[in-house]
Amino acid sequence: MSLVTLSLGSNIDPDTHIRLCLDALEATFGRLQISRIFESEPVGFKDSRNFYNLVVAFDSDWSVGDLQAWSKQLEIDHGRTPNMAKYSPRALDIDLLTVGSVCDTIDGVALPRAEITRNAFVLQPLAELLPNERHPACQTSYATLWKRFTLGDQRLWAIDFHWRGRWISQADPQPRAAMPR
Repeated sequence: MSLVTLSLGSNIDPDTHIRLCLDALEATFGRLQISRIFESEPVGFKDSRNFYNLVVAFDSDWSVGDLQAWSKQLEIDHGRTPNMAKYSPRALDIDLLTVGSVCDTIDGVALPRAEITRNAFVLQPLAELLPNERHPACQTSYATLWKRFTLGDQRLWAIDFHWRGRWISQADPQPRAAMPR
């Protein structure tokens, strides 16, 4: 069994699609660890709709190829088509971040995913969820990577969000660009 981490995002009816995605993940993989949910301004998108972003973690013995295929099929089930423009709105975006300590390209998937150290909307929820886990390539904890991260013009803020009758995310009293360091 390996610890798998996924980044989830949505900017089309995100409340609905994130909940449905969590339902599908739990039904397939069992117990999930779920980060707070952040709203973020789109990076590289011309469409101005903000995204909801979060990270989930779970244990699995699935292959990288099977995890990727399952994730892409769930995106398709939520209306994404393989020929969509790269920076177009999406009901569901699922990115495989890590599978255990794998540092390689397997089944066409480069692990760990480069966006971990490039995008606040990936690193901040990952650092909050698994602060002491180490990035497979650089062996630095996610909390340390977040502490060193240069935010630039990336903006995100925690939001209130409940799933299955429980709060999994609560907004900061004062929205800010990033969590305190």
